[in-house]
Amino acid sequence: QVQLVESGGGLVQTGGTLRLSCAASGRTFSTYAMAWFRQAPGKDRELVAGLSRNGGSAYYTVSVKGRFTISRDNAKNTVYLLMNSLKPEDTAVYSCAARYSQLLTDVPTGGRFDYWGQGTQVTVSS
Repeated sequence: QVQLVESGGGLVQTGGTLRLSCAASGRTFSTYAMAWFRQAPGKDRELVAGLSRNGGSAYYTVSVKGRFTISRDNAKNTVYLLMNSLKPEDTAVYSCAARYSQLLTDVPTGGRFDYWGQGTQVTVSS
């Protein structure tokens, strides 16, 4: 069982920066590919970024490419999402998710995930 706890959300102005963290319990964090999702009111949940087990391969949805960076520290059981140049349309609840993978370089771009966090609110004011 893996528990995921997000932190770092908040209110920021357009153009600002936030860094989200997702801390995982357990000693097997490095066996999970990780991802960040977001869901805005009235919209479907969207995969924002995915990261391989070793942190060497990443995926970004088009709307955040060049602005967001996903990273992980396996020694700290934590995955991060650095969000720069934030826009009002980035406003959403952001959640992290974990998927067990046997491949070091598997990058999640969708599909099933094994564990989810409860989410953290990000609000970008105009």
